[in-house]
Amino acid sequence: MDNNLNELRDRHGWSQGELAKRLGVSRQTVNALEKGRYDPSLPLAFKIARLFDLKIEEIFSDDGEK
Repeated sequence: MDNNLNELRDRHGWSQGELAKRLGVSRQTVNALEKGRYDPSLPLAFKIARLFDLKIEEIFSDDGEK
């Protein structure tokens, strides 16, 4: 699953640790999400979308979508 989480985090000036704290997950989870090694659970995807005031599909896309 592709995402623009790194770009969104950078726009807010947050470190991976700060984003992790805001989401209630580990920094390693944020890193894995950003690198595409981990797909978020649906509750986590909603939490991320709410944090950035975006729709889930504005952050995450299927690997095949462009």
